[in-house]
Amino acid sequence: MRRYDLAPLLRSSVGFDRFDQLFDAARQSDGGANPYPPYNIEKLDDSYRISLAVAGFSEGDVEITVKENVLIVEGKPLTEREDIAYLHHGIAGRGFERRFQLADNVQVTGAKLENGLLHVDLERHTPEHLKPRRIEIEKAAA
Repeated sequence: MRRYDLAPLLRSSVGFDRFDQLFDAARQSDGGANPYPPYNIEKLDDSYRISLAVAGFSEGDVEITVKENVLIVEGKPLTEREDIAYLHHGIAGRGFERRFQLADNVQVTGAKLENGLLHVDLERHTPEHLKPRRIEIEKAAA
């Protein structure tokens, strides 16, 4: 197991404690182990869209939650119908869980299921205290 030393990066920065945790979480979650369901992440100006291929799932079969800056998309396994005799059963209906780490100022604004794709829309909201501001320099008292 490889461990990266982030000390040089963190030495000259303030408030990036979560950065180290984010690297550890990314390292621990092996994205190649379970590629189901496949997904895309799109960037549009100050917003993002995550699209997951969830063919066969309905709105009631999928649950989306956000907890501590982690977006969790879970799909309940589809129930097998016993009245059908399959000659080939290639459409995956198994349950899944996908987790996405969100930045502090990214919020989920909506989700919709359309043509077998679940679209989760996210938006970057920059609070007023994080926006650039000019600091006036006071004149020294004479």
